[in-house]
Amino acid sequence: MSRIGKKPITIPKGVTVKLEGNTVAVQGPKGKLETPLPAGIKMEQKDGHLLAIRENDSQAAVHGLARALVNNAVEGVTRGWTRELEIVGIGYRAEMKGKGMVVFTLGYSHPIEYPLPSGIEVAVDPKQTKITVSGIDRQKVGQVSAEMRSLRPPDPYKNKGVRYAGERLKKKVGKTGAK
Repeated sequence: MSRIGKKPITIPKGVTVKLEGNTVAVQGPKGKLETPLPAGIKMEQKDGHLLAIRENDSQAAVHGLARALVNNAVEGVTRGWTRELEIVGIGYRAEMKGKGMVVFTLGYSHPIEYPLPSGIEVAVDPKQTKITVSGIDRQKVGQVSAEMRSLRPPDPYKNKGVRYAGERLKKKVGKTGAK
């Protein structure tokens, strides 16, 4: 039996959950999210808790996944999700251009403009080396931050580039000099 799938999801105050067929619509103070459920998994609402129930053991692989996706939606509409990025390198920086565009200067011959999808907000600190990506959809926040990181992934020799905050990098040793 899935340990995560059996855990009940507590529904905080101010959050409404509607079960419509194989989708779960969660509405809270930060917004509204709809999560599709895999076939064979049902959600039941009992006294302020949501339970993920599977029909038979052939859905064991997606039982915990379905519960986690709904839990992420409930968490997202109450607190939201954030991901922080750091830009390391001389002259590397990011700045906001209007409301929906981030412009990166990452050592290329041209600046890179990254348009933000709907539901995602980005904050750039005054030093222009830290970026905070936030939103209510965990998957979208992770995808946007991964795409920003891929614009200039950390170099293994100098550790320059865009990285997640707190990411541990293994620095490689460069060439040894001639004897």
